[in-house]
Amino acid sequence: MFKQLQIAIKRLSPSWQACIPLATLLVLTWGYVAVAQDAPAAGPTTAELKVALDTLWVAIAAFLVFFMNAGFCMLETGFCREKNAVNVLAKNLIVFALSTIAFWAIGFGLMFSDGNGFIGTSGGFFLSGADNSPATGDAYQGIFSSLNWTGVPLSAKFLFQLVFAGTAATIVSGAVAERIKFVDFLIFSVLLVGIAYPITGHWIWGGGWLAKMGFYDFAGSTVVHSVGGWAALMGAAFLGPRLGKYQDGESYAMPGHNMSIATLGCLVLWLGWFGFNPGSTMAADANAITHIALTTNMAGAVGGVAATTVAWLYLGKPDLSMIINGILAGLVAITAPCAYVTVGGAFIIGLVAGIIVVFSVTFFDRIKIDDPVGATSVHLLCGVWGTLAVGLFSVGPGVYSWYTSGPAKGLLLGGGFTQVIPQVVGILSVGGITVLVSTIFWLALKSTLGIRVSPEEEVVGLDIGEHGMEAYSGFLKEARGSSIQAAGDRGISKPGNLTSGF
Repeated sequence: MFKQLQIAIKRLSPSWQACIPLATLLVLTWGYVAVAQDAPAAGPTTAELKVALDTLWVAIAAFLVFFMNAGFCMLETGFCREKNAVNVLAKNLIVFALSTIAFWAIGFGLMFSDGNGFIGTSGGFFLSGADNSPATGDAYQGIFSSLNWTGVPLSAKFLFQLVFAGTAATIVSGAVAERIKFVDFLIFSVLLVGIAYPITGHWIWGGGWLAKMGFYDFAGSTVVHSVGGWAALMGAAFLGPRLGKYQDGESYAMPGHNMSIATLGCLVLWLGWFGFNPGSTMAADANAITHIALTTNMAGAVGGVAATTVAWLYLGKPDLSMIINGILAGLVAITAPCAYVTVGGAFIIGLVAGIIVVFSVTFFDRIKIDDPVGATSVHLLCGVWGTLAVGLFSVGPGVYSWYTSGPAKGLLLGGGFTQVIPQVVGILSVGGITVLVSTIFWLALKSTLGIRVSPEEEVVGLDIGEHGMEAYSGFLKEARGSSIQAAGDRGISKPGNLTSGF
């Protein structure tokens, strides 16, 4: 029979012969599937899939916010002079590493553990303590009740909040650039992330007294940006201006050395904001994520256009640095209200932010607060504006599916001052405590270690003085003599003119 079968197969055409193995495979597979269908089905439940999807979204958003560190590196380095490039890069790189340790050790526990209206007191240090996340609501049992609204594991909650804390510390770097001692900046960053940032963060996101009053800040115009801005302002004030910046009542421009990398940094930050704001849903809610992404993008775009136009009319030229800061100003301003306003409301918020930042940069320059990158203008003032915008433009609960509870309808939409009052109280109280704590930190550092490099180091550059290396090989050898001579011609490097006191 086998030989007869072989003969029969050989009589078939090659095409039919090729079909025989395929047909055999189909018959065997079909039989296996039929048997497998009789076995009980096993797989994740809908609830488990939701936790997995929410966690994946939170993790991706955290990665985007983490990548904003690269944007800050490039932006600040490009805005500063080449002789300080290594110093700026080193600060922005190490600050997140330090923030990770400080927030894990103490900051997260102070900010989010259960406690009183002012600070978390239940522990949570080193990410310890009772917690049954991803359980939510009444099912949650642990010490981080202020985060029981999001159904993701505790590690995901920590990771997302960590990248926000690191951002607050990075804001300070730009305002104190080109003259601060490296070690002082590191110490201040640890104190900010470990103590100052968690205190005000607990008031708002940790279930503290401002949260109970009805203050709302969806993604951190105040919690992150204004806190970083206030700390940066005090640092710039105590450090004093860079040598040669202000002489004989005049302000001398100290242009950044690489606007290409600064522009790239702006684009990286813009991308990172799509994790910063939509990620603050901490859930894979399609409607919420896309709406927040639209309001975020609109405010940033309009902020850039507004700053370009105002700078063109006010300063006579469409200054690229103003365009960059205008985009960032719009993004900072929309961070607090992004989930609560319409796209049209985001347009107005970004427009005002773009106008504010141009006049703010020139204002700080007039009062001799030397901020090389405009951090105080972008993060402080536009963070304040964005926080106030919640009380002006919020559409009120019930309009959007994700906005069932939250800020009351805004003043400009007929809601009166109901929401404006807690927003103003929050702005003033957070600003006051941050200024106080930052002042204590800066004065303590100034009186012990000294916060400013020597005048000689500042003239030569912090890359050599603080790090013993150059960002651009050969630059110092070629330009050192001419740089010091040029500085001497402006009266800042001659031995008889050098002043210290720091």
